Amino acid sequence: MPRSERAGLLSLAAFCTLPFLVAAMPLRAQVFVVEAEHVEKHYTEFAPTHVKYPEQPITELGRQELIRFMQSEQGFAMRPLPIASLTLHANGHMDPTGEKYVEILHQKGMSVKAGERVVVTDIRIREKTIELDLNGGPEHKHKYLRHIAIGAGAAEVPLASDNGAPPTGARLILLFEERVPDLNGEQLQALLKPMIDFGVKSPAEAFAETLPDFLRKAIEQHRVLVGMDRDMVVFAKGQPMRKVRETGADGKPVEIWIYGESPQPVEMIWFEGSFAMRVQLAKVGEPIQERSENEMGDYWGNQPVVAKNQHEVKLGDATDVDRSEENAPRAAPTLRKPGEELPQDNDKDKPAGSMQPVKMPPDLQRPGDPGYKPTVSAKPADSGAQGSGSQPAGTGSGSQPAGSGSGSQPAGSGSGSQPAGSGSGSGSQPQNGANSSSGQSQTSPPANPPANPN
Repeated sequence: MPRSERAGLLSLAAFCTLPFLVAAMPLRAQVFVVEAEHVEKHYTEFAPTHVKYPEQPITELGRQELIRFMQSEQGFAMRPLPIASLTLHANGHMDPTGEKYVEILHQKGMSVKAGERVVVTDIRIREKTIELDLNGGPEHKHKYLRHIAIGAGAAEVPLASDNGAPPTGARLILLFEERVPDLNGEQLQALLKPMIDFGVKSPAEAFAETLPDFLRKAIEQHRVLVGMDRDMVVFAKGQPMRKVRETGADGKPVEIWIYGESPQPVEMIWFEGSFAMRVQLAKVGEPIQERSENEMGDYWGNQPVVAKNQHEVKLGDATDVDRSEENAPRAAPTLRKPGEELPQDNDKDKPAGSMQPVKMPPDLQRPGDPGYKPTVSAKPADSGAQGSGSQPAGTGSGSQPAGSGSGSQPAGSGSGSQPAGSGSGSGSQPQNGANSSSGQSQTSPPANPPANPN
């Protein structure tokens, strides 16, 4: 929550003596809910009109006057209109209606909602029908010519160009049994009133006209009823001064619309999803007035009418309720086909999905790695066997050119300076020594040692 909103909410609680209200709003990660567009049940029901009109067919003069009267006329939609064509039988039913009407709204998209303004952008009078395009109609003005061009390359010019934007309008087709009668503009508007109201009124009044009497009176009196949706609350109260989004104690996302500032009365509308589930009114020095019981009766029916191919998608962090319902960790994603087995599935020592040790290349291994073997890097010996330490041959201690012994000896064995023989020690020796002896370093050997008499 931004600091400005948090500070505003705390100051509101201080003035209205609502400390428990702030305590009831735990700070949690938000969970955004993307809900499917729903259509209220009463819009799927259609009541036909009873308008009297002449029986004689329309004349050429009546045709021109009717087109002049309806061209660019503005009205308000009395029900959601799809980006498609709807057929209205004169003093009869609408086609499609019921569930098919809801499906076409979801398949083609919604052009306008109930209560929104529409403009008649084109009117065509045929033998049995009067077609009105609203807000540009559901098709491009030049449906086929826009794909045809003259010229080649950079000089190519389309026969009928447009901005390329997809159409977002609707089309109403008023169908008569035999032929279009000689109507005037008022009679035509009366026949279209179940779909469009051409009366002069504000958008709030036009929206209220689409609702039952008790809802219309509540909106005209700027009262919010528990169970209203967001559009109804906006038409009744306008846009809120502040909005606060939190997560309720049950883990569901909650949005609070706040109207007014202290010391004036402050009204708070609590939304869960798209509907007002709680209305609170706080006045200075008075207890909070709260309403949470449904005040809409059976207006919504059991459930809003939703197309069969629509689903609710939730985005965001998992709640505590979701975590408590999980009995085991979820399996990791896999590319296996259903029922597919791999050779390692039958290995008991290495079950499938278990982590295996990482094997590094020999030149990158370190002590402790699986399969580690120390790398031997020794210089080739001149002759004889290998000894311990850095020695070309023999075993001994100290630096010795031959034999085995202790100290600096040219050859032989024993301690001190010996021209030849056998001795024991550790060091660098070019020849083998058989025995072992210990001693200390003596004088350096002569430059030309005597030859061995043996």
